[in-house]
Amino acid sequence: MASENGNLVELRDVHKVYHRDRIEIPVLQGINLSVKQGEFLALMGPSGSGKSTLLNLIAGIDLPTKGDVRVAGESLGALKPDKLAKWRARHVGFIFQLYNLIPVLTAAQNVELPLLLTRLSGKERRERVKLALKLVSLADRDDHYPRMLSGGEEQRVAIARAIVADPTLLVADEPTGDLDARNATEILTLLKRLNEELQKTIIMVTHDPHAAERAHVTVHLDKGVLAP
Repeated sequence: MASENGNLVELRDVHKVYHRDRIEIPVLQGINLSVKQGEFLALMGPSGSGKSTLLNLIAGIDLPTKGDVRVAGESLGALKPDKLAKWRARHVGFIFQLYNLIPVLTAAQNVELPLLLTRLSGKERRERVKLALKLVSLADRDDHYPRMLSGGEEQRVAIARAIVADPTLLVADEPTGDLDARNATEILTLLKRLNEELQKTIIMVTHDPHAAERAHVTVHLDKGVLAP
């Protein structure tokens, strides 16, 4: 799935422009970025610099106004919406700052959600969920609801949900932004372990220099341009 030069993610002259009434708002300008398979990349920059927009383009949530976003062998702008949705389900695991767990579902049921789009049997889904919760050290919390968990545990459930379908790429948008220092450290250690032990490629948006230190590579975005 990586290209011949080992790149899983390749962005070439990527621009993103939003329109408000007749006003054009440029968010990203001429982005060139490569991420190798198995790499852990931190994307830093001030608020409003376009970090989340860039992450959304890489994850196939949004499409560029101009330029090519190629991930896992596909040029995302060339995919029709139904194909793009299937591509995302197969290749991308999402980790958000605010967990996005469904409060009326248990930890196990939240983790199982991405698998409901697959052809796995109920037994296979349960095995995958059990393994994912074990990887994040929450095997004994599978029947707990989000309200019964700490913030750090909720984020670990969210990470289990992100990895349960064995995605090619993990994208994390400020994954420690809502956590205290101790829980943040635990989450960063877990991400580092997923990268090193499972060889997961991770792209993490963060404003925290301590979080960025866990990554192999740090790139800085400012006013829609990658710093040299």
